[in-house]
Amino acid sequence: MRWPPMKRTLPVPDVWFAIPGDLTTLTGGYAYARRLMAALPSAGWIPHHLPLPTEFPTPSANALSATRSILSAVPAGAAILVDGLAFGVLPPKMLAEFDLGFVALVHHPLAAETGLSESEVKRFKDCERAALAVARAVVVTSRHTLETLVSDYGVARGKLCLASPGTDQAARARGAGPGAKLLTVATLTHRKAHNVLIAALARLTDLDWSCDFVGSLDRDPRITTNVRALIKSCGLEARVRLLGELQDAVLGAAYAGSDIFVLPSRFEGYGMVFAEALARGLPIVACAAGAVTETVPADAGVLVPVDNPAALAEALRRVLTDAGYRSRLSDAAWDHGRRLPTWSDTAAQVGQALGQVVRSSLP
Repeated sequence: MRWPPMKRTLPVPDVWFAIPGDLTTLTGGYAYARRLMAALPSAGWIPHHLPLPTEFPTPSANALSATRSILSAVPAGAAILVDGLAFGVLPPKMLAEFDLGFVALVHHPLAAETGLSESEVKRFKDCERAALAVARAVVVTSRHTLETLVSDYGVARGKLCLASPGTDQAARARGAGPGAKLLTVATLTHRKAHNVLIAALARLTDLDWSCDFVGSLDRDPRITTNVRALIKSCGLEARVRLLGELQDAVLGAAYAGSDIFVLPSRFEGYGMVFAEALARGLPIVACAAGAVTETVPADAGVLVPVDNPAALAEALRRVLTDAGYRSRLSDAAWDHGRRLPTWSDTAAQVGQALGQVVRSSLP
């Protein structure tokens, strides 16, 4: 008796994903990492989380030594995706010690973080340029970051892979009434410019609105203290609530109960919260900073100059008082939100970059 031939299947490749700090941290970068790892099997990859020390992007000698030991445990020849928070400051000599297919994941260059001194900007830029030269591929989350790495960091276009964050479909936001509910979602840090938002809101006290600030209050205690003081000095305690971090279900309810999304960031490498707002049909008021102009379609939001409370207040006033205008922005946001990439799309793009690295290492 003849048995039918057995089907031969190729083994599913492994990828190690090196991420500094706590993977459960509620920021866009860590959310990207969590969702990408969950989706990579759909693209034919088995991900393995490789925790790195928390000190990045300013690692001590001990943290770098620990990182060397962690990387030593990865099988030779393996593909390893390293979050840019760490990769950008890893010494090229250390990276060269390993027979690994390094792929850098860059949300935005380290030197683009706001609030840095000139010397810090130069140091980060020099370190990241040198590290990226060693990477076999570089995954970026926006076209803006891609072009920045080409023009300012000398990364060859052939090494770059654009893998924008995925966005989950959601029900359309309906607000809570009777007054307009404004929502901002961002960790309280200098880059997110909560002080600018408070200054703008102080110019709108003649209108009926309230605003919820969602995001960690612990990352930069100095900023949080300043924000609380500004709210008090502007007499906005009854209108502005600092809710801290919210888990997914509660955050979803906050989006659903809002009328307008506002966040005047000084820079964004993509801005996942803007995509979340689009997915719920929320009109957006923000700043033309970094990749925000790419993430927020012109017909779905109003973008004003950075660090300009007067312009931000004027934009908010129009959205708050012109019902027809707000409705048009909302419809456009909802339409664009239906067409945002999924996490499976993101994983497929990253998978292609990993595949190229693996194939290039074959004899």
